[in-house]
Amino acid sequence: MGILSNRSSIDGFILLGIFSCSQTDLVLFSVVTVVFTVALCGNVLLIFLVCTDPQLRTPMYFFLKQLSLMDLMLVCTIVPKMAVNFLSGRKYISFVGCGIQIGFFVSLVGSEGLLLGLMAYDRYVAISHPLHYPILMSQRVCLQIAGSSWAFGILDGMIQMVAAMSLPYCGSRNVDHFFCEVSALLKLACADTSLFDTLLFACCVLMLFLPFSIVVVSYARLLGVVFQMRSAQARKKALATCSSHLMAVSLFYGAAMFIYLRPRRYRTPSHDKMVSIFYTVLTPMLNPLIYSLRNRDVMGALRKGLENCKFGSQP
Repeated sequence: MGILSNRSSIDGFILLGIFSCSQTDLVLFSVVTVVFTVALCGNVLLIFLVCTDPQLRTPMYFFLKQLSLMDLMLVCTIVPKMAVNFLSGRKYISFVGCGIQIGFFVSLVGSEGLLLGLMAYDRYVAISHPLHYPILMSQRVCLQIAGSSWAFGILDGMIQMVAAMSLPYCGSRNVDHFFCEVSALLKLACADTSLFDTLLFACCVLMLFLPFSIVVVSYARLLGVVFQMRSAQARKKALATCSSHLMAVSLFYGAAMFIYLRPRRYRTPSHDKMVSIFYTVLTPMLNPLIYSLRNRDVMGALRKGLENCKFGSQP
């Protein structure tokens, strides 16, 4: 037992987590489990509908499918390990497991941020240039947008994973978080991390402000087009088309900027953990609900699928 404990302290980390064994925390853990289940089912369902319904084979729904895939992978990267640690009482994560979790987490968050930014351009083209939309947003362009989002996100994840795992950790191995988050891990390094802090901040600025600037520019130009429309109904329809995306953007960027762009002296582990729960678990649950409940095409595809299942089950 002593050898195993000593090996654990050398080869891995202890995730202190966010829940204890109190009655209140048990209730909160149950809520997180329900949210995770809804996020899992909602994103799988949205991917299934987009893949199977011909009416949803448009650029916007292609991007929604990519977004749901990112959200699905994100919750599966974080929540299952957190649940196992909480239920087993064993909060250990191996050094390799920690590196893999960092790589997946940073890659998926970065990819999702870029995709949400580029989806704003898609909405701008759809409303400002409807006649040229099939050409401007061809299958090739859509694949390039999705591919670049995944590629830059994965590159960011690989850089941060390699940098974090190359640092020496010779003191405490208690990570004050519920997953291997880079900032929380850096506090345990027994070396000068100023260079990596600068690199981390630069990556965060690039991966957040670049897509956010695309959102701002796209919607600024889009609003100019909308307010020039003579028909009030056309304006209402155009704004309704963008409202779901704006809600998703606000949720994602609001939480991410609060976490990564605040000065370090204003950051506390408890605040970071609570906001991390928001955009690693809650936002992946809300995205499919936002895009489905407010979208007639998705709800129509869902009703059609339920009717097919109903008629198919009848003898």
